[in-house]
Amino acid sequence: MTLTVFMLTLTQVILVVDAVRKGERIMATLRQRKNGIWEIQYRNEEGRKTITLSSRKFNERTARQFRDAVEVLLFHRSNNDPRIDPLVKLWVERAVPEIREKLALHGLYDLPSKYTVQELWDTFIDKKFDVAESTIQSYIHARDRFFLFFHQDELIRDLTQDRMKEWKAFMLGCGRYGEPTVAGTISKAKAVFNWAKSQKWLKESPLDGVGRGSYRNEDNDYFVTREEYHRLLGACPCQEWRVIITLARYGGLHPCEIMTLRWSDIDEAGNRFSAFNAKLKRFKRLYERKVPLFPEVVVELDKLRSMRGVEDQEYVIGHVSNRDTSTWWQEYTRIAKRAGLERIPRPFDNMRASRATEVHDRYGAKKESLWIGHSEKIAEKFYLMVTDDDYAKAAGKYPAEQRN
Repeated sequence: MTLTVFMLTLTQVILVVDAVRKGERIMATLRQRKNGIWEIQYRNEEGRKTITLSSRKFNERTARQFRDAVEVLLFHRSNNDPRIDPLVKLWVERAVPEIREKLALHGLYDLPSKYTVQELWDTFIDKKFDVAESTIQSYIHARDRFFLFFHQDELIRDLTQDRMKEWKAFMLGCGRYGEPTVAGTISKAKAVFNWAKSQKWLKESPLDGVGRGSYRNEDNDYFVTREEYHRLLGACPCQEWRVIITLARYGGLHPCEIMTLRWSDIDEAGNRFSAFNAKLKRFKRLYERKVPLFPEVVVELDKLRSMRGVEDQEYVIGHVSNRDTSTWWQEYTRIAKRAGLERIPRPFDNMRASRATEVHDRYGAKKESLWIGHSEKIAEKFYLMVTDDDYAKAAGKYPAEQRN
């Protein structure tokens, strides 16, 4: 239900509030925090209570209407009157789910048992206003895959574990999604239904006991060799793209980290640079990590820095991205075609994984975790690969090419 529907006029309801105040003084106060969030405070037999409207989408008019409705409901509860004024009841029933949830948590309203899956997904995603946009998009994609199988008006209470297993089998068998994509989708759906459980929309999640599967498809693992790296460099249209390829392959950076790298983040005296990942902001060690200035990285950065006008740029990649990596895949495809390397799957992931494997082999698990930016468990599960050189070394032969 949208806020437009929620913002019905409360002229008649306010008359009820006035009548309540004349009979018994029950006050709920409204205040706005510095971050724009509205909250309503009231007192009951347990002391002072606060109802917080977590979304910034609620404007002052809506917040005042909610405050007035709270006063009416408080009056009914204080007088042990199970009935709710029909005007207030209608207003609450047409409100967005968050309103009903807040009232239910404070014992002012009994939640109806009929929630649709559409209402569940939309409400959950709407509450994710404080996370990265990429995280929001991942939930939206998961929702789209959910509704390829389920109808939007199905009730969440009617969903069963067997139907969830059928949905998983449908995704795996439809030919559109690999096992890692299905695993990610199931993981997102589990978060949604666990949230519904925490909000008392459900007693149990229908996804309990449904395994998500593996995030990793080893058929897509590809070690990008030094020779292939140089072929990609030679096919780049400009020096910025040479730096992008180098930071991915020898810096071990995600595209979002490459895009946000500033010249001021590079500490030549300390032989390192800072890499920032907004999606990991809650993890200090991973949000800002120190990466060595590997020789390959230094060479390409120095070439870029020596070019005219670059010294005035804030960001290392100042022209290619325009602060957006969404077009990188198209240009990379052209580069790979010119280099004769169209066969590399998931190129940026595999360049990063190739560097993770090298760093792990040469410097150990701890430094690989700190420099590449993930836990040792994640590295083992998703990044580290067995290469041709490993087999050559195990056979007592020198590898065909030496890796850093």
